[in-house]
Amino acid sequence: MAQQEYLQPALAGLDPTVGGVDPALPLYATTFVVVDLETTGGAPDGGGITEIGAVKVRGGDELGVLATLVNPGVPIPPFITVLTGITQAMLVPAPPIEQVLPSFLEFISDAVLVAHNAPYDVGFLKAACAKHGYRWPNPRVLDTAALARRVLTRDEVPNRKLGTLAAYFRTATQPTHRALDDAKATVDVLHGLIGRLGGHRVDTVGEAIEFARAVTPTQRRKRHLADGLPKVPGVYIFRAADDRPLYVGTSGDIATRVRSYFTAGEKRARISEMLAAAERVEALECAHSLEAEVRELRLIAAHAPPYNRRSKYPERMVWLKLTDGPYPRLSVVRSLAPGDRAYLGPFSSRRAAELAAAGFHDAVPLRQCTHRLSLRTVTPACALAELGRCPAPCEHRITPEEYDHRAAAPFRTATTSDPQVVVDALLARIEVLAGDQRYEEAAVVRARLAAVLRATVRMQRLAGLTSIAELAAARPAARGGWELALVRHGRLAGAGVSPPGVHPRPTLTLIRSTAETVPPGHGPVPAASAEESERILSWLERPETRLLELSSGWASPVTGAGRFRDLLTKAERGGSHQLSTERS
Repeated sequence: MAQQEYLQPALAGLDPTVGGVDPALPLYATTFVVVDLETTGGAPDGGGITEIGAVKVRGGDELGVLATLVNPGVPIPPFITVLTGITQAMLVPAPPIEQVLPSFLEFISDAVLVAHNAPYDVGFLKAACAKHGYRWPNPRVLDTAALARRVLTRDEVPNRKLGTLAAYFRTATQPTHRALDDAKATVDVLHGLIGRLGGHRVDTVGEAIEFARAVTPTQRRKRHLADGLPKVPGVYIFRAADDRPLYVGTSGDIATRVRSYFTAGEKRARISEMLAAAERVEALECAHSLEAEVRELRLIAAHAPPYNRRSKYPERMVWLKLTDGPYPRLSVVRSLAPGDRAYLGPFSSRRAAELAAAGFHDAVPLRQCTHRLSLRTVTPACALAELGRCPAPCEHRITPEEYDHRAAAPFRTATTSDPQVVVDALLARIEVLAGDQRYEEAAVVRARLAAVLRATVRMQRLAGLTSIAELAAARPAARGGWELALVRHGRLAGAGVSPPGVHPRPTLTLIRSTAETVPPGHGPVPAASAEESERILSWLERPETRLLELSSGWASPVTGAGRFRDLLTKAERGGSHQLSTERS
């Protein structure tokens, strides 16, 4: 046993292409490597392994054996010698672990790794690979101890120790605290446990691995909802008994994503509650990921599923609008009228809009009162006028022309092109407050600056896309061909994938002929939700995306809000003293 022993008979009649990595592979066709280690004890540190025993099996047949002692390079504790019978003299001629690892890693390739209390053995093996510069292949791992806890009851076995399980299944080899004997005993235990899995509707290696984990009874009972779903991009909908949508999601692989809801990795309480109420899963196949994301957004907005948190109420967005009249003010409104020309948004909440409004009030002398002012009648001034925070148009201390120049025009310019005047004023105020060590007040102004920049950058970015009547773009598909998208006024009007090796033009022509008609509208999001247009923008801005056709130019203002992105990042991170250097 001092030298490495590697035995592998010919695999005649076996399909060499079958591997152990596909979770959908049936258990009877899966190649398992059952491994056991003997160590010096302690924590995994890259060493400490004294013996490796591994047995490769498939369909109940033994395919190969690897067994070797390993010189750990350190003395063996006496209690380890008493437990295993491995002495220091036995290990002196044995190879070190760095010489054993190449053969072991080759032996376990394309197989599912099995061990009893697998985290212990896998931890030592991974640490050894890391220490000696070998890449750990990250195989699928099945823990027979965890599987036994799920399959066997306390009435059948008092505990899940290897010796107890070996006696229960009457294994041909009894555990002896030697690596090869324990690995062979674990093989028989594995086969015994697999024989019990059929009653739990566990037939594949992926199901066995997940069954061994701590899934809830609800997940186990509803696992069949994932059966028969397509492995394609699209949207999935969990529906209740009355067909009501409970949850809408999207994935590049519907089947794999839905199966994940029934694994131990899914621990969200609201999803567990949703699974208990779900009775079926509906799959909507899509051409590619962008179409799937857009359809998800539209379905969530249309049905407001109770277990979705985001994107449920796009109609609740608000706008910050400059009112009409000789002395306009800022007003938070639910919608825009065709005649509105000075506005900012959309904002996800009234609070966000009011924060941006406060930023403009700090920067320019817009009145904050809600009175309807007249050019003929004087209205008493409020306290802000006495404090010098308002030019008192109510008392006609300022002409409409001057008010427009000083207060209203900077807002209009900031929203449509250049917010430099507003940014400079807010930075100057932050600098004064920070210089006076009024840091809390400076932080408030900094948050208002961030709100102004966030809204202006977003609106100008959206307006650049939604002003284009039609845009066609393509992106290379993962399996060849091109993902195609037809966008009209910021709304996805059509999508498709051209076949590999075929020019995408015929597919694009077909998409255009069946695409949704999208009439022009008013504002930066005239035909779709802001979130949909932003998803489209993200897809278009990827380096691999190609613009094919545009009905008009796609541009942003040279001196627009986009040039303040770095300042926005700093403002969102905090640190008022860092912003004073940004003034131009």
